[in-house]
Amino acid sequence: MVMKGQKISDRYQIIKSIGEGGMANVYLAYDTILDRNVAIKVLRGDLANDEKFVRRFQREALAASSLSNPNIVEVYDVGEDNGEYYIVMEYIEGKHLKQLIKKRGKLTVSEAVDIVLQITDGLTVAHDSYIIHRDIKPQNIMILENGLVKITDFGIAMAMNSTQLTQTNSVMGSVHYLPPEQASGKGSTLQSDIYSIGILFYELLTGKLPFKGENAVEIALKHLKEALPSIREEVPNIPQSVENIIIKATAKNPKNRYADAREMHEDLKTCLDAARNDEEKIKLKYQELSDDTKMIKQVKDDTKKNTESKNVNNKKKEEEEVIAKKITGDDLKKQNKTLIRLASIFTGLIIVVTLIFVMIMVTSKTATIAVPDVTNKTIDEAIRILQDEGFTISDNQEGKASKDIEVGKVVETSPKAGINRKKGSEIKLYISTGDETILIEDYTGKNYLEVKGALEARGLKVNETQVVVDTDSEFKTDEVVSQDVEAGTSLKKGQSITLNYAVVGITYPDFTDGTYTVSDVEEFCEKHGVILTVIEITDNTYLDGTIYYQSRPANDNENPVTKGAKLTIKVYISEEDEEPIDPGVCEDGLC
Repeated sequence: MVMKGQKISDRYQIIKSIGEGGMANVYLAYDTILDRNVAIKVLRGDLANDEKFVRRFQREALAASSLSNPNIVEVYDVGEDNGEYYIVMEYIEGKHLKQLIKKRGKLTVSEAVDIVLQITDGLTVAHDSYIIHRDIKPQNIMILENGLVKITDFGIAMAMNSTQLTQTNSVMGSVHYLPPEQASGKGSTLQSDIYSIGILFYELLTGKLPFKGENAVEIALKHLKEALPSIREEVPNIPQSVENIIIKATAKNPKNRYADAREMHEDLKTCLDAARNDEEKIKLKYQELSDDTKMIKQVKDDTKKNTESKNVNNKKKEEEEVIAKKITGDDLKKQNKTLIRLASIFTGLIIVVTLIFVMIMVTSKTATIAVPDVTNKTIDEAIRILQDEGFTISDNQEGKASKDIEVGKVVETSPKAGINRKKGSEIKLYISTGDETILIEDYTGKNYLEVKGALEARGLKVNETQVVVDTDSEFKTDEVVSQDVEAGTSLKKGQSITLNYAVVGITYPDFTDGTYTVSDVEEFCEKHGVILTVIEITDNTYLDGTIYYQSRPANDNENPVTKGAKLTIKVYISEEDEEPIDPGVCEDGLC
C-alpha cells in the first residue's frame, strides 16, 4: 500500500492519491532529482504478482516511452520498488473526456472534430512505430484548460490486452469501445484503434454510447452483430462528410476501415470544408456482417419451428416409451459395461492431470530463489554472483548517490536483495556515484525565485544580486541574467551559488557633473519615456546652461525608474548684458 510521504525508489515522493482504477492506483508525486511533479501509476497487487504480466507491462511501457508527441502523455520512467511495479508519467492538470461528456452532453461538431484530430495526430506517431494502444476510450483521453488533448495509458493499455477480458472491474469501461475482432478473440491491429476512435467520435457528437447492455458480454456481442445506429438520427444537421468518417472508422470488417491513424487524420482535416458539403453517403466495399449473424437468424427460425412442432413431439413421446420397453436385459448389461470402462478412463485422466499439476507447482517453488545481496561489490563481481544464481542482468544500469558506497560499486539492486524471484528473472543494478551532488544547469532566462527555491530544497545556499536592465533588454524582471557557477558544474550540499537577476528599469546618470546639457537630458528622457520638467534659474555667476539639480538621485540601483516616471532638473541661465542707448547719439545718420 503506497502512503502519503512515501518515497518510491528513493526518488519519487508521494504527495497524494489522485485516482484508483481496476488495474492501477494513480498518485501525484514529486521527482526529487528533476524537481518536478509527476504522475505515478502503481500496479494493483494481483497484477503485480503475475510475473508474465509484469514482464509484458515493463516491455510495453518502455516502448511507449519512446513516443514523442504533444498529444501523448510522456512516459518518464518504469521501475519496481519492494515488489511494487510503477510507471512514471507527465503530470497533467485537466479532466478526461468522460468527465467533459458528463458535464456538457454532446459537443459541437467543430469541437468534436478538433478533439479527434488531436487524438489521431498522437496515434499517428504510435502507428508509425506499429505501436497499438488497444484501449482508446474517453477515460484515457485528457483535455487541458487550453483545449490540448493528451492520450494516456499507452504502456498499461498494451500490457492489459491479454488479460482485460478477465478483469471484471476494467472491462466494463473498455467494452463500449471494443472492436469486433478483439471481442471475438482475434487480436488487435492498427485498425482496432481506429474502431475505438470512431465509437468515441460518435459519443462526442451525440453525448451517448451506440451500444448498451446489462453486462460486458452483451455489449461485446452488439459490437459483433449489430450495425451502428444512424448518427444523423441523433444529430440531423451533421455534415455527411463527418458521418462518413464515423461509418468508415466503425466498420465491422477491418478491411473497410482506415488503414491507420494517419489516414483518418488526413480525412478529418478536410471534413468541414465547404467543398465536402454535398458529399454522398459512403458505401463500404467489403461485406460487413459475418456468417455469425446468419446463425442468429437461423437459431430464431429453428426456435419458431420447434414451437410449431411441439404437439408432434408430444405424440411421438408415447411411441418412444413403447420402444424403450423392448430393450432387453442383455442390452442394459452391455451399456453398463461401457459406462464402467468410460468412467475408469475418465478417472485415470483426472489422476494424470493432477500429478502433472502437482509436479509443475513443485518445480515452480523450487525454481524461486532469493536475490543475493551484492551491495558494495564491483559491477563484475555483482554480475558473476547474480548469474551464478541463475538471474539475468539488465542492460539499463543507473547511477545513485551514496555516502557510504565507493564510486563505481553496487549500491542496491531491483528487485532488492532477499526478495524471491524465479531463475531467469532480470536484475537491475544501481551503481554508486559517490556523495550526493547537484548538477548545476544554465538558469539564464528562468525566474530566479523558482530556481532559488528548487536549489535550496536540494541543500544549496543561494545568493542573489539585483541587476538593473534597460526596458529594451531581452530579460524581464526577476529573470536570471547570469550566475557565478557554470552550467555542468556539480556542487555538494551546503555550497553556494549566486544568481544575478534582472529588474527592468533605468537609473539616472549624474546630470549635474558638468558633462550634460539640457538637450542631452531631453534626449535621455524621450528615449526612456520619462516626463521631464526644466526649471530655469537666472544667475550670471554660473556658466549658461549649467545643470545644478536633479529631483532623483543618480545611479540609484536600489530604486530603478520605469517608463512614465517624472524628473525635474534646474538650470542656471545667464542674463544678457545690454548697453543703454544714448538718445543724443545718432546711428546711421539718423537722429
